[in-house]
Amino acid sequence: MAKVKVKSKRIVSKKEKFESPFRDYWQNTNYILFGLGLVVLVIGFYLMTFGPFDNPVSLSIAPVVILVSYLIIFPAAIFYTKKQKEHKLNTESHAENTGNIKVK
Repeated sequence: MAKVKVKSKRIVSKKEKFESPFRDYWQNTNYILFGLGLVVLVIGFYLMTFGPFDNPVSLSIAPVVILVSYLIIFPAAIFYTKKQKEHKLNTESHAENTGNIKVK
């Protein structure tokens, strides 16, 4: 008979913790901008309800307000990030290592 090879099972005692890269993506500023976008959007839709169908406010001003909300404020809320302090510290330490000293 042939010998059967037994594979030993490795037990990993240390669990690796998965950390999402999107964990700290949105800061308080992002939520404030998003809330501002929602408020501007509601104001734009409210302006559309004014007067008869040919009212200049509902035909010209309200669509512009809604477009500002959708095209400027919401993308700004999504893409806005503060510069990291670590990046600033790294550039300062690089300047010290190269001999360039920054005057504060």
